[in-house]
Amino acid sequence: MKKLIILAAFILTSTVFINAQKIVYVDTEKVLNSMGEYKEAQKEIDKITEKWQKEIQGKYEVIDQMYKTYQAEEILLTDDMKRKREDEIIAKEKEMKDFQKEKFGFEGALYKKRQELVKPVQDKIYAAIEKMAQQRAYDFVLDKSSGVSILFANEKYDKTSEIMEDLGITK
Repeated sequence: MKKLIILAAFILTSTVFINAQKIVYVDTEKVLNSMGEYKEAQKEIDKITEKWQKEIQGKYEVIDQMYKTYQAEEILLTDDMKRKREDEIIAKEKEMKDFQKEKFGFEGALYKKRQELVKPVQDKIYAAIEKMAQQRAYDFVLDKSSGVSILFANEKYDKTSEIMEDLGITK
């Protein structure tokens, strides 16, 4: 009987605690896409990406031309000359792959540039979210855009527009 009373008290306390939590959500992607700073950063990243893609394409064309030339002259070349040409082609391919990895690889130059340009904007948003959460005593703030599965969300808990307003973003 004593265990039953303790269990009932625990369930009642848990229910009250759960109901007391305040949970809201923000669509940070919507906020980001509304910020001029983010749009400018994205334009710069796109410009850099395009430049590096063109460089890679140019390197690929050089390699392709080297290979076509090699194929056309292969019959006339000695074994040593063939090996030398093959080694040159392989070295160029490695150089291109290294360049590609350096620019687009994990923690490559593009990643670092994105961190440099976008992270300050994201930090600004997160600071505004944290400020709002502390002022209004929210227990949890979910990000609707980050892949968190929100199967249903009542619009009254959407604080995206308030964050945008706090950041000075007009719709």
